[in-house]
Amino acid sequence: MSNHSIAGTKLKLGRLLDPKADMVFKKIFGKNKDLVKSFLNSVLPFSDDELIDTVEYLPSEQVPRNPLRKYSIVDVRCTDQHGRVFIVEMQMGWSASFKSRVQFGAAKAYVDQLDKGESYELLNPVFGLSLIGEIFDRMSDEWYHHYKMVNIARTEHQIKGLELILVELPKFKATTHMERKLGILWLRFLNEIGTVAEIPDELTEVPEICKAIELTREASYTKEELAEYDGYWDQIGLEKTIKADARAEGEAIGIEKGEAIGIEKGEAIGIEKGEAIGIEKGELKTKRDVAFKMLLKNKYDDDEIIEFSGLTLAELNTLKTSLV
Repeated sequence: MSNHSIAGTKLKLGRLLDPKADMVFKKIFGKNKDLVKSFLNSVLPFSDDELIDTVEYLPSEQVPRNPLRKYSIVDVRCTDQHGRVFIVEMQMGWSASFKSRVQFGAAKAYVDQLDKGESYELLNPVFGLSLIGEIFDRMSDEWYHHYKMVNIARTEHQIKGLELILVELPKFKATTHMERKLGILWLRFLNEIGTVAEIPDELTEVPEICKAIELTREASYTKEELAEYDGYWDQIGLEKTIKADARAEGEAIGIEKGEAIGIEKGEAIGIEKGEAIGIEKGELKTKRDVAFKMLLKNKYDDDEIIEFSGLTLAELNTLKTSLV
């Protein structure tokens, strides 16, 4: 299909699926080397002489399966002509432990390059690109977060090996809808396709993005895949509802306790301390709700529940006792 026939097409002529969903994301970036290469080159902080020329997907046995990530994270892992490793993740929700988990995953990919006794010189850099569907830093308007190991006093001095890039998609806003920078257009594709009433013309002017749009068309999926797609978003909605309810309850507790403390120590101090207590209790309730649902399914062990919910072993055991 030509660019002209795609540009301006209304969704009523054929639903477009949201590319942030598991199966759609992998269909686009996990099976099309040209698309993942274009995406990585445009979004990662590379200079012209660092761009990726070729991409090879890692064998499936090198991509550990994690049943707890079914509804929260999808990923694509590949290498380039220099041996650099890229981990691309789409994370719809956010948890306090996510940064640590991303760092651990990148570090493990770095270490796993060597067999016992091999030279450290064989190690290649690992880049972790995480696309976040939820705001995690409410104190700043910054949406592109680039982490690497640098000298504190002279930041131009870097120990190369691991770099992490986190993108807060809800914060991302193109300065102008006519901006043609490729990285901006790719992020607009992720944010807008499946949610807008018309396909923006400027997106269809890029052959790779045009191809990606075609891969989101409902007609490209089986009935079973579409049922899984709808189930995915149902689960995401449930997770968000649980978080929102816990946060609201935490804020209510915070206000109540803040007012009580404020009577003795001043309103400002009271509200601040009360909010802190409320948030802490709200987060604990969220963790307990997630663990409770996993316990009901009766198919997760303690380690999996602890990793996903964020509860400690003692807190999980207390929850189990209350259910007896």
